[in-house]
Amino acid sequence: MLEGMHHVAAVYARPQALTTGARVAHVINPLLQPAQVFDDDNDILKHDNMPAELDSIFLGQNAQPSNFKRFVEVGRVVLLKSGPQEGHIAVIAEIIDHNRAIIDGPTTGVPRQAFPYRHLTLTPLVVSSLPRAAGTGVVRKYVEKEGIVEKWNKSSWAQKREAVAKRRSLNDFERFVVMLAKKQRRDRVRKTLKKASA
Repeated sequence: MLEGMHHVAAVYARPQALTTGARVAHVINPLLQPAQVFDDDNDILKHDNMPAELDSIFLGQNAQPSNFKRFVEVGRVVLLKSGPQEGHIAVIAEIIDHNRAIIDGPTTGVPRQAFPYRHLTLTPLVVSSLPRAAGTGVVRKYVEKEGIVEKWNKSSWAQKREAVAKRRSLNDFERFVVMLAKKQRRDRVRKTLKKASA
């Protein structure tokens, strides 16, 4: 069967195997013996003992759910990590390529612009049914309709960021007041526990 074929690689169930299929086979069954054979185009050559799990994976029918819940998609609400609008949220209006997307935040002060993914953080919020390449007016309409800004402000993520920012803005006297308040709280808790255990 293998006569006349060039550069044929057998798939072994080992991590150092040469093909993508070999790594998949290793994950599914570490004890799998050398069975599948691939040609130069990584096409499967027929083998009678191919497991059903590999059949479904190589045919694009893998039913295993993804571990990722947040995806780069039109309507995804993102948090800016750099730039003049750092800390503001915006909506992905259109995807340019694998590195950039067009974002728009008409209700949060973020102008429509191309922005790299590496300076964005995906949030759990999504503007559903937002058309691709929607203009600023359309984005504003959908964002206000679904109350995206209100949902973000009520999220624990936004509240924690606000608390951190407020703590960083304190001056020396305000930090001293916070220290005294913490001391009073510790004393009150200690006295309450002592009274309860007595």
